[in-house]
Amino acid sequence: MKAIIVEDEIPAREELEYLIETHSDIEIVDCFDDGVDVLKFLQKHEVDAIFLDINIPSLDGMLLAGNIRKFAKRPYIVFTTAYKEHAAEAFELEAFDYILKPYDEKRIASMLSKLEAAFFRDQTSGEQIQKQEKKVEDEPGKSVSHRINLRKNDKIIVTDMDDIYYAAASEKVTLVYTRHAEYTMPMSISEFYSLLPENQFFRSHRSYAVNLSKIKEIVPWFNQTYMLRLIDRPEEIPVSRSKVKEFRQIMRF
Repeated sequence: MKAIIVEDEIPAREELEYLIETHSDIEIVDCFDDGVDVLKFLQKHEVDAIFLDINIPSLDGMLLAGNIRKFAKRPYIVFTTAYKEHAAEAFELEAFDYILKPYDEKRIASMLSKLEAAFFRDQTSGEQIQKQEKKVEDEPGKSVSHRINLRKNDKIIVTDMDDIYYAAASEKVTLVYTRHAEYTMPMSISEFYSLLPENQFFRSHRSYAVNLSKIKEIVPWFNQTYMLRLIDRPEEIPVSRSKVKEFRQIMRF
């Protein structure tokens, strides 16, 4: 697990780095004292966690976290600050934790243990999905129940892929819809679509992927395209011109 520290006070940064090295296996790959420098770094590098002070130059920690929240692959954010009043805002930004200075070693150790456990859980879930996909590829025609972890607020909902009606791109995240619920996945629609069974889901448009088994009606639209009406959902899903031929072959009409 790789992380960076963003802290402009050298003693605090050195203490935090020592505590992380003492109580975890997390690798600190770099340290920063300026928010803009962090954004530049993250444009070229991926990390799993960021230990982020709020009062830093150029771009404060809250604004920086707001930008990071838009990433397709978001690192865990642990705020480190001397001020209690930012806690509510921090958790609105889906921070993993909020640590007050001066540091309490037991509190840090507990947080690090939970952080590594969360990282292991999420990594394991991703690997299980990949194994399921590989099993389906190796055994074509065999019916296998697929399950995927969908996110809603701060919860992870284990969902059967058959229950997904469609997915839609929304900036740098993907919105996933079941019959009665909406979920937000912190990844691009291309990344999400790659997790779905190819024989069940169709990328009908650059911003949409649809469960073929949920299509109720195919409606002719402008420029020889189509709109798809789904069972039990009010939305209509477009089929772009570039996807029409493939769609007609799949649906056999």
